[in-house]
Amino acid sequence: MSRRSIPLSATLFLLLASLALSGCAGALVGVGTAAVAASTTEKGLSTSVSDTQILAKIKDRFIQSNFSLVTGIDVSVNDGSVLMTGKVKTPDDKVQATRIAWEIRGVREVVNETQVIDKSSLKDIAKDVAASATLRAKLIGDGDISSLNYNIDVVNGVIYLSGIAKNKAEMNKVVGHAQEVRFTQRVVNYIKIQTDKRY
Repeated sequence: MSRRSIPLSATLFLLLASLALSGCAGALVGVGTAAVAASTTEKGLSTSVSDTQILAKIKDRFIQSNFSLVTGIDVSVNDGSVLMTGKVKTPDDKVQATRIAWEIRGVREVVNETQVIDKSSLKDIAKDVAASATLRAKLIGDGDISSLNYNIDVVNGVIYLSGIAKNKAEMNKVVGHAQEVRFTQRVVNYIKIQTDKRY
């Protein structure tokens, strides 16, 4: 009597049956479900892992530089876009958080919606808001600049710029626009060039 080979599907069925009897099927199904879920989402597994790494690096930098940022700010990352919410003590803390996020490789956008608790150091909030809006409008109106790649923070007439420029020429144009804004005392440039090695 000749020996027949068992089809692959039958082999898999027998394997799953044996695992079910031994109580291991739950773990196997759980792993399979997780893999399918990751592969069927719009982000995909690789993007999800990248977002997780970005979040971990931001938190680590917060711990190293200013621990109050860890306790005061909630950070979420979606496809390289960083959203910050929560409360910080001073305007400088908010600027620092934004700058740190842009320094992490893989970040494509930073939206900092944190609220400043102590505003006693702010001299003229209305002028700062006007300066920020004016500069944002200038960047949007300049066809050579990708305005979404930049964050603008204005504190007591000082404009803090952060983000990613595609080249030095674009960065210089952004700085130039900032220097032309009314009520500007000075411009602090934290912009990174796209070719910079960030960590």
